[in-house]
Amino acid sequence: MDMDYYETLEINRNATFSDINVAYRRLALKYHPLRGGEPGSGERFRQLGEAYDVLSDPRKKATYDKFGEEGLKGGIPPEYGSSGAWSSKYAYHGIPDKTFKQFFGGDNPFAAFITSDEPLQFGGLRPGEVKTQDVHIERDLHLSIDDLFHGCTRKIKISRRVMNEDGHTSSIKDKILTINVKPGWKEGTRITFPKEGDQGPNNIPADIVFVVRQKSHPLFVRQVNDLIYKAQISLEMALTGFSVDVKTLDGKQITVPINSIVHPAYKKVVTGEGMPLSQDRSQRGDLILTFDIQFPQQNLSAERKQLIKQALALK
Repeated sequence: MDMDYYETLEINRNATFSDINVAYRRLALKYHPLRGGEPGSGERFRQLGEAYDVLSDPRKKATYDKFGEEGLKGGIPPEYGSSGAWSSKYAYHGIPDKTFKQFFGGDNPFAAFITSDEPLQFGGLRPGEVKTQDVHIERDLHLSIDDLFHGCTRKIKISRRVMNEDGHTSSIKDKILTINVKPGWKEGTRITFPKEGDQGPNNIPADIVFVVRQKSHPLFVRQVNDLIYKAQISLEMALTGFSVDVKTLDGKQITVPINSIVHPAYKKVVTGEGMPLSQDRSQRGDLILTFDIQFPQQNLSAERKQLIKQALALK
């Protein structure tokens, strides 16, 4: 049987976001399992959680208002979608206590209530209690080696719950966080935005922490502050000498002569052509050339083998 979310929260379809919050607050406190109450209060509490989860989210509410519970949970028909595919189907997580805690803040929502014979009232902390901060939230920040070489700016939109002016209800609001990426930042660099998590009356919002994750590059492999470049060369080149042209990350074309015999472990170091140092951008790591020697694929004739033996014979 379909559930009418508005009827569940005892509000009409013209209810404002504030009306939805007030209704959920009143009914969730009334039917919370810790209050005891009449038979069936557990199921009523679950229904309240689902109704609030939908109606407090503008996108879910808009879908529900237009297509009803069937459209919300089954997906929007193709004729209404931009790509012709059905939308993501909504399913309530089924943990009404989670919805309750997110609304009131903290892992122990009843810590701020009077639980004696007085009715439960929403308010501040008990005398002597101290707000605790929620566990920090980590998000990956994927950046290319070019981003980390030159530096860049990333703007990231987050949605978080903020307390309304009445001090009792909350709403979801978007905020833009700006990250100024410095040249030379490494994999694992952490950028912290203090107290930008969900707000609640009885908690300190969590810090949001972005962790740099470095994308792979088609030409270079980063090794701390150095850049590794692998060149494909023939056996003839390895034995007779050659030069390597490399386009660096700052757009320069450099030519590196190789006059030594190149063996499998051979490396050529070009000083100062690697990544900038984040603590001193005037300094840079090195560019290290490594080599993949391509051996002949076809068999050599006896005559050619003899010529090679003569050429390589030590005197």
